[in-house]
Amino acid sequence: MPWEVREHAGHHYAVVFHYALPDDAWSVELSEAVPASAERLESLNAAVAYRPGGAPLLRALVPDEDPNLEPTVHVYSPDGHVVPYEIVRWFMGQVADEVERCRIAFEQGEPEAVE
Repeated sequence: MPWEVREHAGHHYAVVFHYALPDDAWSVELSEAVPASAERLESLNAAVAYRPGGAPLLRALVPDEDPNLEPTVHVYSPDGHVVPYEIVRWFMGQVADEVERCRIAFEQGEPEAVE
C-alpha cells in the first residue's frame, strides 16, 4: 500500500493508495500522518519519518473497470477537522493522476496497477 506524505504549516498529511475490492475501485485516502516508530525508522534507514495514521479525512474512489463511472469523493469530518486548501489541492491532484492512470489502462486493456 504505497503512500506519500506532505507537510503544511507544521502538520503532516498522507495520501494512501489501495484497491477497494468491495467497491471495484482504487481508493485514494487523505489522512493525518504520524511519526514512524523508531523500529520502522531504523529498518528504512530513516527514509520515511511519517506514515499514514488515523481515519481518512477525504477518500476518493476511482472505478477502474468502467470509464463511464465517475470517481467520487467522500468527506469525513471527525471533530470538525479542517483540511488546508493546499493539502486539498495536493490530494485532488493525486486523485486526478489516478483517474488518468485508470482510464489509460482501461483503453489499453491492461490491468491497472498503482505506481
